[in-house]
Amino acid sequence: MNHATKRLRFAYAAIIVMIASFGVYVVAQSAVPKERTIRITTKRFDYSPAEVTLKKGVPVVLEFTSKDVMMGFNLPDFGVRADIVPGTVTRVRLVPDKTGTFIFLCDIFCGIGHEEMNGKLTVVD
Repeated sequence: MNHATKRLRFAYAAIIVMIASFGVYVVAQSAVPKERTIRITTKRFDYSPAEVTLKKGVPVVLEFTSKDVMMGFNLPDFGVRADIVPGTVTRVRLVPDKTGTFIFLCDIFCGIGHEEMNGKLTVVD
């Protein structure tokens, strides 16, 4: 076998390895769940939407904005909490690891009616 034939075989082998590597990369990327973004607006005594449904194991980013005063977001069953400051976007990343219905609430006093400010997060399989 001459030198040119060896180089040609090496080039073919390199191309096959590159194509296989690309294929593995594409499959791996499609196996990773895409993050879903859910926008939630707050105003005194209200989350909108107040009910959110997620899938177990699928990453999500909750994006909060406040229309009036500083609010809180507390989802105790997942150990998640954040301050929601007017004029900014507060992002909370969550990967639900259990199914069920869970209550989230405002944990910063925002006036009379604050105790009623809550919402429902449902996680399904």
